[in-house]
Amino acid sequence: MSVFASLVASLSDALAPLFGGAATAAAIVACTLAVRLALHPLARAAVRGERVRARLAPRVAELQRKHKNDPERLRREMGAVYKKEGVSPAAGCLPLLLQLPVFFAMYHLFTTDDGLLGHTLLGAPLGGRWTDALGDGGVFGAHGLVYVGLFVLTGAVATWTYLRGRRLAAQSATGMTGPFRYLSLLAFGTLITVAVVPLAAALYVVTSTTWTAVERAALGAGKPPEEAGRRGGATGDATGDAARAAGAAGRRGKLRASGGGASSR
Repeated sequence: MSVFASLVASLSDALAPLFGGAATAAAIVACTLAVRLALHPLARAAVRGERVRARLAPRVAELQRKHKNDPERLRREMGAVYKKEGVSPAAGCLPLLLQLPVFFAMYHLFTTDDGLLGHTLLGAPLGGRWTDALGDGGVFGAHGLVYVGLFVLTGAVATWTYLRGRRLAAQSATGMTGPFRYLSLLAFGTLITVAVVPLAAALYVVTSTTWTAVERAALGAGKPPEEAGRRGGATGDATGDAARAAGAAGRRGKLRASGGGASSR
């Protein structure tokens, strides 16, 4: 039994008093959330790498234009830029790649483990697919409604991700950069995945996709790199304005005090 299978089995036993026959389905969701939480530092590193690449993009584009006929010079110049910034040209990519084996292992578990797939969620077998639900009561049958709920949640997350991407692109002079450019559209592909994989894998995919959307929004992924600077500058300007106003008020107070003293004399 794999590590993830053992974790799901333990969680299922612990959640059985609360969820009854749906304990295994709840364990799949809980296991997915636990693994994504453990991988959160890698996600943070990936977003930092995206920001570095976005910040350096104008300089890299200028070097590519300037040395487009001299690949060796371009390589050296770009290497110098990244070295000066203390980052790698692959910044943000490696953390994403390190997460892939974990995702593949979990997906494999939720599509092949017979012991796990034998359980149910509201009567729908975790080893069944949407086509099976359609043949057993139709779209709004007992089993079909489980998939309807997953489709609604997936569609809501995909739509939110897409609209957020459009809004961020409108705020950025260069539009979306990095993986976020494709993430907003790939989210809709999750609807197809949910329709064709076993229900256990669909629960994993929906949970992981929802986590990704919320996590990237919380980390500010895809935002223009200068936005933080503008916010910091605005804060500094406001602080400076307040200090100047206080100084002016103090000088006016001193002038009035001096005028009052001169009048008494």
